[in-house]
Amino acid sequence: MKRILLKRAFILILIVLNTACGLHMDEKKVLVKEIESIRNAFAPDKRTALFNLEVLDGPSGFTLVGETNLPLAIDSLISYLKEKGIAVTNDIKILPANELEGKTKAVINISAANLRSNPKHAAELATQAILGTVVKVLKKEGDWYLIQTPDKYLAWVDAGGIQLMNTQNIENWSSSDKIIYTNTYGHAFSSKETNNRISDIVAGSLLKLVSSDEEFYKIEFPDGRQAYISKDEAEEYSKWVSNLNFNADSLIATSKTLIGVPYLWGGTSTKGVDCSGYTKTIFYLNGMVIPRDASQQVHAGKPIDSVADFSKLKKGDLLFFGRKATETTSEKVVHVGMWIGDNQFIHSSEMVRVSSVDKDSPNYDAFNVGRYLRTQRLLNEEDPLLQNLNISMPIND
Repeated sequence: MKRILLKRAFILILIVLNTACGLHMDEKKVLVKEIESIRNAFAPDKRTALFNLEVLDGPSGFTLVGETNLPLAIDSLISYLKEKGIAVTNDIKILPANELEGKTKAVINISAANLRSNPKHAAELATQAILGTVVKVLKKEGDWYLIQTPDKYLAWVDAGGIQLMNTQNIENWSSSDKIIYTNTYGHAFSSKETNNRISDIVAGSLLKLVSSDEEFYKIEFPDGRQAYISKDEAEEYSKWVSNLNFNADSLIATSKTLIGVPYLWGGTSTKGVDCSGYTKTIFYLNGMVIPRDASQQVHAGKPIDSVADFSKLKKGDLLFFGRKATETTSEKVVHVGMWIGDNQFIHSSEMVRVSSVDKDSPNYDAFNVGRYLRTQRLLNEEDPLLQNLNISMPIND
């Protein structure tokens, strides 16, 4: 009898343990599924939002580890878990990191900072940020900083590319009078009389205005270096903004000043551009901020055409190219150019060049016409993905 009772007790314990284990696994499935749901809602594009979470299952229960720059996403997740009665230990690191000691902003301090996909020089060039751009700083790893640009792009920059600033420093920089460099490429000099160079400069760069005379601007870099720039090559930022036209002719005039600039994967400066970096730069130099990549730009503005009816297009429209959707594969946007009229578009392919959709034209681009997907109109369209600059919305915020 005693053996029978012990056997029954053992079986009962196994049933309880199996039931508890099953409930535990069910809770973990719910937890993992909700994390994925939150990620899709708050961080659908890892290029512009950081949400790296993992569930650790230990003897004391579930522990959430990882990092994110989206505190509202974590609030949403924790609220859901409380509602479901799922207990967790929250060890998620919210960025910016405390180790930055309040220096959570920075200003690009060189003509064009190369931003990498990982914290090393051998990593892929993800994008660029040009001189004077204010960026968010999220964390540090060695001599590298994870930053977020004004178009939300996340990438790593080495310490030499930025000037770290605290809240007061960044307010002083942002509120100061500035000049914007309007030439394609040039230099700042140590004095008005010499050719001693302080730095090279690319179009769109912003520098603090110290003083000016009839021929030169005296300017200051984010790190405090002072130099001189010819007035023929730059303009006071406030005047430049007030004269913005936001029209196609201005876009096309700017686009042609970059003809021959080499293709550079990740490039968004007049030193070198990839296809979407080129269209982004054209719009930027005309006071318009658009998304960084072609696969992001295609979702902005208003759809115009998807059947190669080029008669519908207007100057300034963006044409997108790539792989068409099939029954088993989705559409993939891999290239973009801008319509300039006369059956032609301008784009960065090997170098910035003009191509035609007309079969009888000497610059007919059969390859891209063959993979044409659609056209979007971004110019003067109302869209949260698009911003027109004005005095109340500076270019570096």
